[in-house]
Amino acid sequence: MTFPSGDPWGTPSPPAASATPGSPENPAMPEPSGPVIAEIAEMQITSTLVLTPVGDLPLAGSRWLVTDHWLSQRRTPTWAKIVAFGGICFTAGLSLFLLLFKEPVAQGTVNVTVTSGQHQYVARVPVQHEDDVAAINQQVNYIRSLAAL
Repeated sequence: MTFPSGDPWGTPSPPAASATPGSPENPAMPEPSGPVIAEIAEMQITSTLVLTPVGDLPLAGSRWLVTDHWLSQRRTPTWAKIVAFGGICFTAGLSLFLLLFKEPVAQGTVNVTVTSGQHQYVARVPVQHEDDVAAINQQVNYIRSLAAL
């Protein structure tokens, strides 16, 4: 964007229309490689490329690794705390036994590593439930099948 000369607070004017993406006038913008087939965290996968924030990697011949770093903790749910403390007067304190109720809460990350040639990128995906880990593994298996083509 360029600013009009003489007016430092003016509105910016759009760039010239002759600069198309990927042209010599505008080499910073890569040519589009097709629609996004899959997306894992900040990585976008097209039919030929893996688009990452640090650069593009070719999809063909890429290797994918999934490592889960999550743990399951047991916590008292919020509803049990509210009912236990709210019912103290009506149940002569017996409602405090609701604080013994625990539910599993999964938290952590799943690391998805893509390696293509000498370049490597790791995406960290936050996990809230055990089913999220299975969904990420299924998505990576699909991308592995695309990379083998």
